[in-house]
Amino acid sequence: MTSAPSRAGRFSALLPDLTPLRASADFRLLWIQGVVTYFGSFMALIALPLQIKELTGSPLAVGVMGAVELVPLVVFGLYGGALADAVDRRKVILGTEAGLGLLALVLLLNAALPHPLLWPLYLVAGGVSALAGLQRPALDSLMARIVPHDQLTAAAALNSLRWQFGAITGPAVAGLVVAYAGHATAYTVTVVTFAVSVLLCLRLSPAPPARDNAKPSLRGIAEGARYAWSRPVLLGTYAVDLAAMFFAFPNTIFPFLADELDADWSLGLMYAAGSVGSLVLGLTSGWTSRVRRHGLFVVGGAAVWGLAIAAAGWFSSVWPVLICLAVAGAGDMLSGLGRSTIWNQTIPEELRGRLAGIEVLSYSVGPQLGQVRAGAMAGWTGTRPAIWSGGLACVASVALLTAALPKLLTYDSETDEDAVRRRAQREAGSAPAAAPVPPGAETGAGSGAETAPSGG
Repeated sequence: MTSAPSRAGRFSALLPDLTPLRASADFRLLWIQGVVTYFGSFMALIALPLQIKELTGSPLAVGVMGAVELVPLVVFGLYGGALADAVDRRKVILGTEAGLGLLALVLLLNAALPHPLLWPLYLVAGGVSALAGLQRPALDSLMARIVPHDQLTAAAALNSLRWQFGAITGPAVAGLVVAYAGHATAYTVTVVTFAVSVLLCLRLSPAPPARDNAKPSLRGIAEGARYAWSRPVLLGTYAVDLAAMFFAFPNTIFPFLADELDADWSLGLMYAAGSVGSLVLGLTSGWTSRVRRHGLFVVGGAAVWGLAIAAAGWFSSVWPVLICLAVAGAGDMLSGLGRSTIWNQTIPEELRGRLAGIEVLSYSVGPQLGQVRAGAMAGWTGTRPAIWSGGLACVASVALLTAALPKLLTYDSETDEDAVRRRAQREAGSAPAAAPVPPGAETGAGSGAETAPSGG
């Protein structure tokens, strides 16, 4: 007979591993700061497309927001990666967080006008994209420095939980706030959360570059790109996520899906459903800290995401749609855990910022392009066909990329050459002694013998 203690032990093994929160004061600060700022950010994330929809009534006009955000994200994401390797990352995080708060203030002032203008909404969307591109490499590259190597998967799970809190509560509350109190109130909440976030960021420890890197330059960005291109595992993580988000990110047309399902009340739930699925996985993520084959997470999670999105497009009743979106969110989180762990386990410290800039593009450009694709496709074929066709295209593209880059599936954190080297450097407490190996050099798993297809 199974005893109560043994059952309790198995249950506790599923709970999130809180070790990074106990071990690192800076990680605790960033985690709390993220809880606050994500809540406010998601309030604005929902209020902004709703305001564009109210002003224009056009799904394409909402989808264009993704196009407006794309160029600043690409340019400033790459530059932000080089910047994170050259300056104190704490200063980058602090400055960009203050800038995001000012842009939220612009949204508030515009919403307070008797007749709000449309062009400031697009202007702010582009500005937010630029500042986020600058900030994310600094934030992401900081994780590998402040969290011990063997706790990186646990830290990724905790960061995901933090994000999911904002992704669930922000949209749910935003829908009610916009409906009953107006856009201005939603933007006011966003401004306040960024003010609190700046105060928390002021308490972070300085995070100077690992060594005296040159100033940010195109040559430095190209060095990071060459390194990524020479690593099939890294290429696979970028390409799979980019394809999954491009084909199966229908969030921008959720307002029109809610109308089509005759369930306007469900809009906030649609935005939050994916995060509910991610939250469930996050709350039972203790087992992920004991997994070594993180490439399986990346591929399997992306496939689940695509299948669930395709199913959501087929159903004509809102509750099955919400369930499918929740399953998709769980798949997305699983894939994200795999990507984050592989990145932090394998990338050298002196290239961490520049590779984080490429990471920003891989998980941000896809959704931006996906918004444009979904909006244009919905205007041509209708809302639901745009969703289910994208989900099926996602599954097909993940299968093709996996076949083209098989080393992603066989990645093992105990045997991968880059992961072993990076772990040894962390354990020794010293910076890497050698420069990154250029593409084509004989480096075993990172020899560059495999590359993504030209379309990836």
